Amino acid sequence: MTRNGIGIRTAQLRPTRLKGQIHVYDGAGKGKSQAALGVVLRSIGYGINDSNNYNRVLLLRFLKGPERDYDEDGAIAALQRGFPHLIDQVRTGRAEFFDKNEIISFDTQEAIRGWDVAKGAIASGLYSVVVLDEINPVLDLGLLEVDEVVKTLKSKPQDLEVIATGRGAPQELLDIADLHSEMKPQHHSTAELHGLEGIEIYTGSGKGKSTSALGKALKAIGRGINHPGSTRVLIMQWLKGGSGYTEDEAIAALQQSYPEVVDHQRCGRDAIVWRNSRQELDYMEAERGWEIAKTAIASGLYKTIILDELNPTVDLELLPVEPILEALLRKPRHTEVIITGRCQNQPEYFELASVHSEVYCHKHYANHGVEPKRGVDF
Repeated sequence: MTRNGIGIRTAQLRPTRLKGQIHVYDGAGKGKSQAALGVVLRSIGYGINDSNNYNRVLLLRFLKGPERDYDEDGAIAALQRGFPHLIDQVRTGRAEFFDKNEIISFDTQEAIRGWDVAKGAIASGLYSVVVLDEINPVLDLGLLEVDEVVKTLKSKPQDLEVIATGRGAPQELLDIADLHSEMKPQHHSTAELHGLEGIEIYTGSGKGKSTSALGKALKAIGRGINHPGSTRVLIMQWLKGGSGYTEDEAIAALQQSYPEVVDHQRCGRDAIVWRNSRQELDYMEAERGWEIAKTAIASGLYKTIILDELNPTVDLELLPVEPILEALLRKPRHTEVIITGRCQNQPEYFELASVHSEVYCHKHYANHGVEPKRGVDF
């Protein structure tokens, strides 16, 4: 949670909710399906050390036929190989893109097939999280009856989390959602002017920024498994000291299985940092994290570098903007850099982003006093 827009709540000593929520990620910006992958990673992290088989995830992917390859396929395959007892995946649809003028009977049949799987999973009580990836455009295209979907979700088991993604979410679904984040694309001409590619920024007040970055990291890990040594991933997190983050366990397990692919570092105190309560250790930890990140960017050894919560670190004035700007301008062309976190004042390096999603909060259960949940929110 935040005060005056800045501040990260740490994982330790949090109460956690039992009731499951309905999450909707929509909008024209990038990051929706990545956010779903991030939730999958956190849920798996929670389930690793839990003997209760209920910590299981179904990832149901609409409009993603098996004949076509997608970025997240490798990530999901790696997760299934490493944690076969914690994740199931079903894909439906045909491979090519289509619009409302190109719908054929097969599209409706595939959508219904996928929804039948979803209904069975929701009713079974076997899953703690059900991800309905790209169900929003399925509803927008009229391939499924909105009323039936809404009725099923309203009667879901109390503790089940449901994640719905994709642009074009119908109002009826938004009305029953407990959380609604809209990803809006922002455009910067400076990136084109410098010929820069591969800098992505996720900011704004809505949920889904760090979660999308985790999904992006999973995609890169999936690519690296088939090309070991050529694709390395660094996940660098600021303002997240202490322990209790569920993604840590999953990332550590991935590191053990694929040590040549992923590195993970965190920095910060185990406390919320406000502008009027900064300590010397906060500056030291922020600088320590930046030294790691700066070296990684310049090295050319990493294909993907996640700079999680860098934006609020800069906004809190724990790090200066100029060295970050210089490092990004000089980054190797093949290196992707993903930067996350909300901020009150956008620093200059935002102008270098080729992808910038502003995550708008239309609805969030936290605003109604609902506590975060392990394996979903942290």
